[in-house]
Amino acid sequence: MKHLGFLSLLMVWLVSQSCLVGCKKPVSVNVGVIFTFDSVIGRAAKPAMEAASSDINETPTILNGTRLNLIMADANCNAFLGSIEAYQVIEKEVVAFIGPQSSSLAHMISSIANGLQVPLVSYAATDPSLSAKQFPFFVRTVQSDSNQMNVMASLVDFYGWKEAIAIYVDDDYGRNGVSALNDEFDKRMAKAFYKFPLPSNFTQSDIETLLKESKLLGPRVYVVHVNPDPQLRIFSAAKKLQMMTGDYVWFATDWLSTTIDSFTPVNRTALRVLQGVVGLRQHIPESNRKNGFMARWRKMQQKGLLKSELNTYGLCAYDTVWTVAHSIDKYINDGNNFTFSLSGKLNDTKTSEMHLEKLKVFDGGAILLEHIMNTSFSGLTGQVRFSSDRNIVTSGYDVINIDKMAVRTVGYWSDMFGFSISPPETLQGTKKGHSEPDQKLGSVIWPSGKTKRPRGWVIADDERPLRVGVPRRASFVDFVTELNGTHKIAGYCIDVFTEALKFIPYNVPYKFELFGDGRSNPNYNRLVQMVADDVFDAVVGDIAIVKNRTKIVDFSQPYITTGLVIVAPVHNTKSSAWVFLKPFTLDMWCMTAGGFFIVAVVIWILEHRVNDAFRGPPRRQLMTMFMFSFSTLFKTNQEVTVSTLGRLVMVVWLFLLMVITSSYTANLTSILTVQQLSSPITGIDSLIASSWPIGYQVGSFAYGYLSDTLNIHKSRLVKLHSPEEYETALRLGPDNGGVAAIVDELPYVELFLSKRTDFGIIGQPFTKSGWGFAFQRDSALAVDMSTAILKLSESGKLQEIHARWFCKMGCPGERRGKSEPNQLHLVSFWGLYLLCGAITLAALLIFILRMVRQYARYSRRQRKLCPPSASVQTSTRCSQVIFNFFDFIDEKEEAIKKMFTQCEINPVPETPTSSTT
Repeated sequence: MKHLGFLSLLMVWLVSQSCLVGCKKPVSVNVGVIFTFDSVIGRAAKPAMEAASSDINETPTILNGTRLNLIMADANCNAFLGSIEAYQVIEKEVVAFIGPQSSSLAHMISSIANGLQVPLVSYAATDPSLSAKQFPFFVRTVQSDSNQMNVMASLVDFYGWKEAIAIYVDDDYGRNGVSALNDEFDKRMAKAFYKFPLPSNFTQSDIETLLKESKLLGPRVYVVHVNPDPQLRIFSAAKKLQMMTGDYVWFATDWLSTTIDSFTPVNRTALRVLQGVVGLRQHIPESNRKNGFMARWRKMQQKGLLKSELNTYGLCAYDTVWTVAHSIDKYINDGNNFTFSLSGKLNDTKTSEMHLEKLKVFDGGAILLEHIMNTSFSGLTGQVRFSSDRNIVTSGYDVINIDKMAVRTVGYWSDMFGFSISPPETLQGTKKGHSEPDQKLGSVIWPSGKTKRPRGWVIADDERPLRVGVPRRASFVDFVTELNGTHKIAGYCIDVFTEALKFIPYNVPYKFELFGDGRSNPNYNRLVQMVADDVFDAVVGDIAIVKNRTKIVDFSQPYITTGLVIVAPVHNTKSSAWVFLKPFTLDMWCMTAGGFFIVAVVIWILEHRVNDAFRGPPRRQLMTMFMFSFSTLFKTNQEVTVSTLGRLVMVVWLFLLMVITSSYTANLTSILTVQQLSSPITGIDSLIASSWPIGYQVGSFAYGYLSDTLNIHKSRLVKLHSPEEYETALRLGPDNGGVAAIVDELPYVELFLSKRTDFGIIGQPFTKSGWGFAFQRDSALAVDMSTAILKLSESGKLQEIHARWFCKMGCPGERRGKSEPNQLHLVSFWGLYLLCGAITLAALLIFILRMVRQYARYSRRQRKLCPPSASVQTSTRCSQVIFNFFDFIDEKEEAIKKMFTQCEINPVPETPTSSTT
């Protein structure tokens, strides 16, 4: 029993001792650091990390009792040498890696870190692809280029530019960064984004060659994304090539601000080549810790301990060391040990010369990575904390502008507020806003030295003039042609184009390139397609704006209105002796003459009893009756109507005459002032209904429109090649092997008529279209050319050019043939005649009824005065009554009234009756 008790005590002691050994804090912890010592970033990062290590080891509240040991290795700006150095550092059992600054090297070391489960924390590798799940042990304490490219694209879009050129170094850092920028431009519906890569170790010659190539493109907005370059070689070359002028816009990612911040006061003169450049700098909020460290940095410079200036990457490097220290402190405080184990896969690898068996896997790598991700503290760069994609939570960017060798901050960017003129930390608690009115930046001084926003693009320059395709026509060469032996292009379309260029507010060098063999008219659809295929930048000529062409190119405002019209022979009918009869049809003339006769009779009937002018001998009354009727046409009648019914009839009749004479005058004027067609074709409908042949111009879309849209049989369509063939076919006519009419676009017809007076246009254009200049899709020149054409029209210059080319023998519009004016038919006035006739008839009936009534009264009184015998009454009553009635009507109204008055004064005595006895 005693032996058993002793053994138990021994076991308890051994276990307790093992626990004490396992929980004991390590004396030191190795952290590997790899970067390029002699570089813009490295010269600031090395002393910053050494200062951080010193501060950590002197601070009792962190890693108390454990020394942080930074094992630094120089990558020498070489991914291969850097990876070898990384292997050598890992052999020293480091628990974490800091660096590298090169994205290419970060890709290689990240793969090593994954295999050995060593967290890799970088303060300078900004390649967005490093955040992929492929590298789970990679953590970034600097903002990813995915954030920076979002800001850069927003900055370009803020000023309204939709085209840009990116110049970048052709490595993982440059390619992936510009790829992210391209994606951001696509989100903002950019029109064009051109990428120009530079070799990793580019020379001045490489830069100049690249810049010369980029000048051949239209955009003048450049985004430069390269490694920090103290010599500023890209901008020096641009200045040498006259590319730092007012036409250009230069943006730079944060490599430029890093370079500038690293300049000593002596080197600040190099900023002269950066006039007007706009760049980004990672935003670091103002804080006491930051200001204190910068003061400390200046003291170290004064003591000669430092030669480099401090930049944002130096501050990030300082915070990176503290991030690793905080996570290690947490790891140790949780009772974890730093243990390493051999990898079976590495031991099985038969490459003993590489000594891979010395590489060990960090057993606590995943735990330490988790502590790093959960780190949160206030550092020199602000609040340090990480998002789920292992990137530091962004604090935004400063927008800087270089003017007169001084760096100005013109605004800030943050994910929450977008662009603002106040630092993001001062906007906390205010209303979030990403809408366009909320975006603000200070005034930027551009390379021109002015605050006016540059245009940002050029259509062409002297080195690459605008390639303008022009059709080499075989007919209608007045529109565009090459002058014999001069290689000079002339024509109506050319004149419009060159005059419109004068209204464009910038210079557009151009050169004409002919398309076609000159023996036949070229295919215009192929010509327009060549613009879409980038063979030409524009096409100038008689290019009709039709639906299928607008799908592949942009057209300017039409400079001439066109459409399909009909042209046919015309002759003048002004010399006809009987032209005055044409306004009315025969029915209309007969009805009008009948109206005069009827009105004459009715007025005489209504006025004869009351108006002395309508009394007298029969011959005089007949003359008065008809003279009065016809004189109403000229308003010269001397007789005045007296009766109420007569005046009523006259009012209606005069109204009818007013309408009739006005219509007659208008129609006669039209007949006397227009030309008449020598064919019965009055428009497209009559042309379709006929069976006559129709001419069209070869190559014109008129053929397809007539056959496909209007369904005219193709056998009726006759192709014609030139204006001379037009004239011959029209003179021959449809019965002699010619055509009845020609259908073509209005400008061609106007040019044809400008030299011929025997033909005219029938009716109006039955399609609506126009001619314009064709440009590549989304070309800014198309918009400016449209504005120029409108100004050209408003100034009257467009009309002058048109008259100069198309009015050599009088403008064709003045000889536009119209169908013969339709004669005025009775059907157009039957309502008016019906109204006049009804009122006239009503007046006549009223008059007759009055007369019958008066005559009945008169007859009764006459019978009382002189009763007729029965035999006489029977034999003479009917005929006598009729004659007596007309005699009664012929009497004057005053005599009848007098007769009635006398009868009332002297009544007829009653006859006494005899009495019978």
